[in-house]
Order: sequence, then C-alpha cells, then structure tokens
Amino acid sequence: MEPIKILTANIDKPNSTSIDVYIDGGGYKAIETALKMKPEEVTQLVKDSEMRGRGGAGFPTGMKWSFVPKNAPKPTWLLCNADESEPGTFKDRVIMEKDPHLLIEGMIIAGYAIGSNPMSYIYIRGEFYYGATVLDKALDEARAKGFLGKNILGSGFDFDITVARGAGAYICGEETGLIESVEGHRGQPRVKPPFPAVIGVFGGPTVVNNVETLACVPLIVNKGADWFKSFGSPKNTGPKLYCVSGCVRKPGVYEFPMGINLKELIYDHCGGILGDRKLKAVIPGGASAPMLLPDEIDLPLNFDAVMKAGSMLGSAGIIVLDDSVCIVDAVWRLSKFFAHESCGQCTPCREGTNWLESVLDRIERGEGRKQDADLLLSMSDNIGGKSLCALGDAAIGPVISSVKKFRDEYLHHIEHKSCLPETVRYRRLDAPVAAH
Repeated sequence: MEPIKILTANIDKPNSTSIDVYIDGGGYKAIETALKMKPEEVTQLVKDSEMRGRGGAGFPTGMKWSFVPKNAPKPTWLLCNADESEPGTFKDRVIMEKDPHLLIEGMIIAGYAIGSNPMSYIYIRGEFYYGATVLDKALDEARAKGFLGKNILGSGFDFDITVARGAGAYICGEETGLIESVEGHRGQPRVKPPFPAVIGVFGGPTVVNNVETLACVPLIVNKGADWFKSFGSPKNTGPKLYCVSGCVRKPGVYEFPMGINLKELIYDHCGGILGDRKLKAVIPGGASAPMLLPDEIDLPLNFDAVMKAGSMLGSAGIIVLDDSVCIVDAVWRLSKFFAHESCGQCTPCREGTNWLESVLDRIERGEGRKQDADLLLSMSDNIGGKSLCALGDAAIGPVISSVKKFRDEYLHHIEHKSCLPETVRYRRLDAPVAAH
C-alpha cells in the first residue's frame, strides 16, 4: 500500500500555518458548503462516511453528534481534545503545529452541525506551548477573515474558539476529566451516565472530538461520504495517521488509508528494525495497548482487526521493540507512567497501579519473588473494569500481555536477578541486592 497525502497535504508547504496558504489550497471552502446545508444534513453526511473517532475508542463520529438533544435548556458545547498525552502518540501535534486551519475549519463545521453555542474550546496539553501559540495565531487570522465570530459568511451562525491549556495531566484526555478541567475544577472523571452528550460543560450537552477526527470533517464535506469510504474498508474508513516510534530506522507520522498492514508499515515504510536486529514485540495503539508478537503483526491496522488480534488500535501510536529491549524493564516504565498519572479518585486504580509499579520495580532490581508473575496477573484482574474511567484498564494492558507472552523472561529475572543476556538495561540498580 502506498502512503497518501490528504490530512498531511499541507504540512510540507512553506509557511503552512498561514491562512493564505490554506485558502490557496482550497481551505475554508467546506464551511461555505456546510452553511448552505441544514445542521442535521451535515451530521448525516458524517454518519454516511462511517468515520470513527481517531482518539482511541473508535466510536462513530456522526452517531456521537446525533446524541446531542434538540432544544436543550442549556447551551450545547463543542470541545476539541488536543490533550495528546499517550506515550508513543504524536499525530495530533503534527496537525496543530503544521496545519492548524484544517482543525479550525473542522471545528466550525462540527459546531454548526451540533448547534453549538458561540464559544468552544481546544483543550491542549500544557507542554504543547508551541502548538498553543500556533493555534492562537491561526484563530486570530480566521477571525480577521470572517470565518470565526458573529454572522459567519453572512449565514447568521455565530461561533468562536478559545485555546484552553491544561497542566500536563494524562487523565484530562478522558472526556469527563477534560470537562472538569475546562470548568476550572480538578481533572477527575465523572460518573457516567449521564454522558457528556446530555450533561457536559456547565451542565449543557457536550461533544468531545479528537484533533484528527475534526480534521477529517472538511474533507468529508468537500468530497463526500463515498469518497471518504473509498479509503479503508467498511466500518474502518478514511485516511489515517499512524505514529511509529521505537526500534525502527525511520520513525515518524505516516498517512495511509485505514488498514495498512502492520508488518508492511514496519518493514517496507519504516525501514525495518534498527541495526538489523530481530523484532521482539509491537505495541500497536499507544502505551495502553496489549503487545503483539512478531507472528501476530501480519494484520491490517484498523479498529476491528487489531481488536480481533487481542489488542487495540487506540491512538495508532505504534511502539516497536527489538530483541535488545528488556520486556520487564519496558513494562515497568509504562507502569510507572500510569501510576504517576492516576488521578487517585478510584481505589482500584489509585492503589493498583502503584502496586503494579512496585512489584515490577522489585523484579527489575533483582528482588523478585517466584510468585510475582502470577501476582501481577491477579492484581491486574482486580484493577480492570473497576474504576470510573479507562485508565485502570490502560495500565493493565501491557502488564497482562507481557506476562502471558514473555513469562519466561519474567521468570529469568526472578531466578537470575538480571535481564536476559542479549538485552540492554537502561538504568542502574537502585541499590545492591540485599542478602537474606
């Protein structure tokens, strides 16, 4: 399969963040088209495209928009989730920093379709200072051209966008945690139901969409649902951005029709494994996705196929591990991230993620016990599905898959108090192993 340039069509152009460059390439034409349609017709068009959200869950976007109640007593809100904090994921950052007007145009159309009130938010990760400045400048340009503000293009539709900067909390990528943060509260997930489409920001109906999802909207309006569905396969449609990092020769963001073969992506497009080493494992959907073995990667990278293989596409953050990587060390690092990022609201997640990190740490330090591999599985069973949001489930994905698929490596660590001879340790021992 050949790479495509649709979502990334503008990123290599000189001064790609400028509104003039965007308009010269046909930008903001989709707004003119959408404003001549009824809002429900725009929603139906997105439904017909079969686009699924690009943020992780893969929920159908048009269906999500249709859940917003009509004539609600409180204003309807649109939030763009730009809190891209999943380790191994960096696709949204490319859109925001290289082609911000594509995102802005998508938000305007989405706001029109759902009947949003005149104010919406791009909630961006606090560390993305440069991205926030690019977006602020692009928003000023859009206002100056009449694409934002009151009576857009003489249609009577009022709409504006504000950039809201977070403080670096991974939990605020969860939509209700994001809503809490936008409201000025501590970023903690809410009990659902009610879902945000009914009660969200300040009690009003709210739609939360990912950056890449919203960037696809102008393409659908300009070229139609059938054109969008010509990429990918049924229920897994459209162009898709894939982030590839880890032990490959050419890491980066790649764009393909949804469903590029994972093995083909790694070996034909990313140049294969760095240093001609052997592939050991692939994490296909960001840090929370269960690992796949080398004999499991001959599969299309779409939501359904990856789920069938026992993992998830998630944010399409593909992390490639070669045979120099110590699996126990890698999973310990991931568990440390999730333990640090747990908001602490739910006991199974708050306590469980710290216990996972603690047990993995002692195995790595040469103090593992023979029952620790089974203990990790038991603890994971007591975390999964027992918290308000998916962070607990995210934390156990790499743990369960690694223990089941690399059990011998865990047992080697416990018995020999060291990594496998062919692997590389990326940290020193915290202290000498105590004699007992």
